[in-house]
Amino acid sequence: MKRILLVLSATILICPATFAQTRGRSTAPRPKAADAEAQRINQVRTTGANRVAEQIKLLARFIYILGGTNESIKRDEVDPDAAKKSPTAKNQVRIGITGFREGLDKLEIDFRGTPELQPYYIKLAGVAAGAATAEQQAINNQFDAAGRSLLLVVNRLADVLVVMRM
Repeated sequence: MKRILLVLSATILICPATFAQTRGRSTAPRPKAADAEAQRINQVRTTGANRVAEQIKLLARFIYILGGTNESIKRDEVDPDAAKKSPTAKNQVRIGITGFREGLDKLEIDFRGTPELQPYYIKLAGVAAGAATAEQQAINNQFDAAGRSLLLVVNRLADVLVVMRM
């Protein structure tokens, strides 16, 4: 009986020591959910900023071309032979401005509808209206004024981009 008690006591003392650490310990830190969320927010913000920058680039290029086209239209109005080309150039400018207005409308809608970009929407709001003003001026053959309106749109987009990069 003493032997059974001795074996039983030894088993009780040894068993907890061997089975106490059954799972392996890991020293590698696990990524936190907050870090993943912050990374996702930064990704959305960077994508939005890239879209604003792309609009600035496209508008700047268009305004540059518009300046030359506007001068060409003015010369064509004086020369009756060249006046035949003028309606096509005017129509192309109008189509281009309409395209920008539509793109800026979509940009505003996306900023308003994306929670991560909503803080920047306040600065962005109204750029499509500026493009609509330029579109109306182009329809009224006021291409110089339309170019100035588009410059105001570029300025506003640049302000949005500055705020987003902070």
